[in-house]
Amino acid sequence: MTASNRPVPSSPARRITVLHSMPAPKPGEPTRYADHMKGGAPASVTTRFFSWRTALKADYDVFHMHWPEYLLRGSSFPTRMAKRVAFAALLVRLRLKRIPVVRTAHNLEAHELGSRVERALVRWNYRWTTTVIRLNPTTAVPSGKNAVTILHGHYRDRFSDYTVPVPIRGRLLYFGLIRPYKGVTNLEEAFRSLPAGGETLRVVGKPSSSALETAVVDAASGDPRISHWLEFVPDEDLVREIGEAQLVVLPYDEMHNSGSILVALSVGRPVLVPRSSANEALAEEVGSEWVVMYDGALTTDTLRTGLDFVEQDRPLVAVPDLRNRDWKTVGDAHYLTYVDSLALARRQGSEALRAAR
Repeated sequence: MTASNRPVPSSPARRITVLHSMPAPKPGEPTRYADHMKGGAPASVTTRFFSWRTALKADYDVFHMHWPEYLLRGSSFPTRMAKRVAFAALLVRLRLKRIPVVRTAHNLEAHELGSRVERALVRWNYRWTTTVIRLNPTTAVPSGKNAVTILHGHYRDRFSDYTVPVPIRGRLLYFGLIRPYKGVTNLEEAFRSLPAGGETLRVVGKPSSSALETAVVDAASGDPRISHWLEFVPDEDLVREIGEAQLVVLPYDEMHNSGSILVALSVGRPVLVPRSSANEALAEEVGSEWVVMYDGALTTDTLRTGLDFVEQDRPLVAVPDLRNRDWKTVGDAHYLTYVDSLALARRQGSEALRAAR
């Protein structure tokens, strides 16, 4: 039984304080995973967000790790060294105090390769992780590691106050943070070879570097059918951009978990994505008419096939099936995982003490 389909006790539940390894969400920022962790948590969970002082000094019951590599990176060598020392001290503190580490497996591996020291510290963290949360059932977890599956929640509630416009025929959209592995320049190059027929491409999101921003602009090569909004976009504007799209294209080099897919589906727009076991599972869950997959590299033919598919005169359910992804269900499942991880950490600690005698 996964954590997401176990009943939450109806009697007063134990209160648990959880420290997440993410900064607190800020008012006015686009919705982030931290918003969901806070908004979806049941009343029995006190949610705290990361600072080094809190992690190393404060009292909390569970440490919830997300993207551990981000705790280790910095713009200068002294900053990276200080973070490495603090990270090691944090792991030792968690171990000595028997604070369970729950880690959400957002990615199979870090998208940008870190240093050998960073990779060693991340492996150390993984060895001492009490429970791994998979965001989809295809994530591989080493034998013997405690793991549960809790699906990534949808965004319908977050976007419910915004108006979704009618889609513009032939409009393709990429949105989200632009990083090298997400294939945005390849998308633009493939689109430029698409014969003119009223199609347009919008690229919306902030590039991860100035060099990548230049590459994204240059890849359009002056094609007037391609337009950009290269910055973080408020939720209301993002919903409008997605709503105007006939098809959302996410041409990642590798895709395992993607919040962007859930954002597009929450607004009710189909997505064109590379084939993967995770995307196949998602298509089976929400309906294959909502998740259009391609094999190999994205090409001009891929875009034409995707557009032809969504333009077919075919039955289409009004919205994709996201019933298993509401944030009350997700929050309750996290609570049960925290309870189980606390019990497991205590049991492992007792076994270690007996073995040392």
